[in-house]
Amino acid sequence: MNEYTRRRFLGSAAAVGSVTAVATVVPDAPTAEAAVPRAAGGGACGPATGLVQVDRTDRRYPDLAGRGFNGRFRGKPDTVYVVHTADQVVDAVDRALKAGRRIAVRSGGHCFEGFVDDPAVQAVIDMSEMREVCYDPAKRAFAVEPGATLGEAYRTLYLDWGVTIPAGVCPQVGVGGHVLGGGYGPLSRRDGVVADHLYAVEVVVVDASRRARKVVATRNEGDPNRELWWAHTGGGGGNFGIVTRYWFRSPGAGGTDPSALLPKAPESTVRHIVTWDWSALTEEAFTRIIDNHGAWHERNSEADTPYASLHSVFYLNSRAAGNILLDTQIDGGLDGAEDLLNDFVAAINEGTGVEPAVQRSTEPWLKGTLANKFDTGGFDRTKSKGAYLRKRWTADQTATLYRYLSADSQVWGEVSLYSYGAKVNSVPETATATAQRDSVIKVWMSATWMDPAQDDANVAWIREIYRDVFAGTGGVPVPGDHTEGTFINYPDVDLADPEWNTSGVPWHTLYYKGNYPRLQRVKARWDPHNVFRHALSVRLPD
Repeated sequence: MNEYTRRRFLGSAAAVGSVTAVATVVPDAPTAEAAVPRAAGGGACGPATGLVQVDRTDRRYPDLAGRGFNGRFRGKPDTVYVVHTADQVVDAVDRALKAGRRIAVRSGGHCFEGFVDDPAVQAVIDMSEMREVCYDPAKRAFAVEPGATLGEAYRTLYLDWGVTIPAGVCPQVGVGGHVLGGGYGPLSRRDGVVADHLYAVEVVVVDASRRARKVVATRNEGDPNRELWWAHTGGGGGNFGIVTRYWFRSPGAGGTDPSALLPKAPESTVRHIVTWDWSALTEEAFTRIIDNHGAWHERNSEADTPYASLHSVFYLNSRAAGNILLDTQIDGGLDGAEDLLNDFVAAINEGTGVEPAVQRSTEPWLKGTLANKFDTGGFDRTKSKGAYLRKRWTADQTATLYRYLSADSQVWGEVSLYSYGAKVNSVPETATATAQRDSVIKVWMSATWMDPAQDDANVAWIREIYRDVFAGTGGVPVPGDHTEGTFINYPDVDLADPEWNTSGVPWHTLYYKGNYPRLQRVKARWDPHNVFRHALSVRLPD
C-alpha cells in the first residue's frame, strides 16, 4: 500500500485506550550462541537478551497480545514469549508443550484472519525481536531473521550490497509470514516471487517425542531435509514449525561476490498515479477501463516482455472513496521508461471518453520503496479475499463489479488488481509450493471499517461481491480456464465454509492446487502431532 491507496481516504486514527498491567526474564542456558554479540537494529548490542515470558499481569501484555492487524480479532493467550535466538524458540516451544498450551507464532502481525488471535491459542511466540539481516559467507547467501520487516531487509540489502528481493510493497510487513506464503511485490514480474530466491530455512520443529529441535533445510538436491525447504516456498505460515532464519540466494547465482547473488535493485522508480472520479464514470466507461486493463495483461505477461519491470495496482474503490485509482511504476533505469508508462496508461484509458488525472514522479528506488505506507487510519477492522486471474474479467463479472462498487453505500470496499505473471510464470508449479504459475493478475478484495457495530454490513458486502463475481464457479475462483485459485497470504476462512464455497472444490485446492498432498506428507514427517495449526493449516494425511 502507499499514501495514495484506500487508507488515505479513510480519515484520521481513532483514539485507543491503554491498559496498565510484570515480566519474567528466563536466562538462557550458557550456549556459545548466547555469548556471541549479535547485530540488532544495525549495531552490536552485546550478548543476546534472555527469553522473555510475559503473562497477563505484565504491563507489556496488551501491546504483545494486541499486535494483530485485524481489529476484529483480539486473542488472550496465557503467555507471550519474546524470543531473540533460535535456542530460545526451542525453549519456548518446550515450555508451552510441557504446560499443555496451544501455540501460535507472530512475526509482523499482518495476518488478515484470526489465526494467532484465536481464543484457543494459549501461548504466542513473538518473533519481532529477531531482526538481523546479514551476509552468511558459509552459505553464500543472505540471512534474514523472521522479525525483520520488509523495509529493514530492503534497506540493509540495498545499502550494503546493492541487491534486493522481489517481496511486498508494505515496509511494515514482517519477513516471517510473508515469505512463507510465497510473497510477491513490485519486482515480481521481473524477478519472480520472493520464495523463488529462498535458498534455505532454519526451522524449529516438534518431533515424534514431542520435543522441539532446530533443523536446517536447503534447496540442494542432495539435502535429506529438502522437502521441508520446499514446503516453506509457499505453503503458508503456522503449518510445519517456526522459521528462525531465512537464507536468500537466487537460483543459478554463482561465485562469492554477495552483490551478484540476488537481483539488483532498480536505479530509480518512475511512477504515475492515475485517478478517475466516480462522478465521471458511466458503466460503459468503467467496463471499457476494466476490459482494457485485462486485455493489456493478457498481451504483456510473458517473461520476455519489455514491461517486465512494470508494476501496477488498480484500486477499484467503492463510490464512497470518490474515485478509482491506478498506481503504476517502472524501473527508471530502462530506456524509455516514461514512455512505457505513458503507453500503459493510454492503453488502459483507450476509448473511455473520460480524461483521468495523472500525477508523475521519479525518485531513487530505496526512498520510494520505504515511503510506501500501510496506515489503517484507525480503520482496523477488515475482511479480505483473493483470487488469481488467468484471463480478463468476463462481461458478467465486470457488470457485477460495477454494480457493487458504484452503489451508494457506506461500505468502504475495494477490489485491487495487481499486475502479475511474466517471470513468475516461468517457474513450474511444482518447483515451489507456490502453485499459481499461469496468472496475469492477482486480486485482493477487502472491506475496511472502524466501528464494531458495522461488522455485519461490511462482512456481508465483501462476502456477497466475491460470491457474485465468481458465481459461475460456485462463489470461489476455482482453478480452470479463467481463474487459478487464490493466495494463502490472503487467508479467508469462508473458503472452508460450504455456505460460501458451493463449488465442491476444497479450500486447499484453491490455495495449493495439486501441491497439497505433497504438503501433507511434509506435515506428517515434520509435525506429526499437529502442534502448529490454525483454521486453514495443512492437515495431516488421513
